[in-house]
Amino acid sequence: MTTQNTVDLLRLYKLRPTRQRVALAALLFDGTARHVTAETLHGQVKDMGITLSLATIYNTLHQFTKVGLLKEIRGIGDATWFDTNIDQHHHFFDITNDHLIDIPASSITISNLPDSPQGKVIDGIDVIVRLSDE
Repeated sequence: MTTQNTVDLLRLYKLRPTRQRVALAALLFDGTARHVTAETLHGQVKDMGITLSLATIYNTLHQFTKVGLLKEIRGIGDATWFDTNIDQHHHFFDITNDHLIDIPASSITISNLPDSPQGKVIDGIDVIVRLSDE
């Protein structure tokens, strides 16, 4: 993705194209689905010679999530993961190698859900299938 395309993407989502946002968006939205944590992204940025604090990366990931550019995935150990594939889908989590693999939503059938508590509606269902080596 060119710098101008990255700037245009951020503006489309009503985000000011700061240096930090442009750098992170260029890494994240290169056309391939990616799963990252703030810590892994911080390491990648550092390896590229870009200086950004971990707090800036966290804040930017949460801003991208808030506007709909990323999907936040919780419930996998202590880490919060961010997914560039915002379409409905599920995940395998490889415990040994500490990474996520997409599962198409159509591959899993969910039935017999309990009624939601009074005053609540089901907002979504995220299935995480944990994998380990044999």
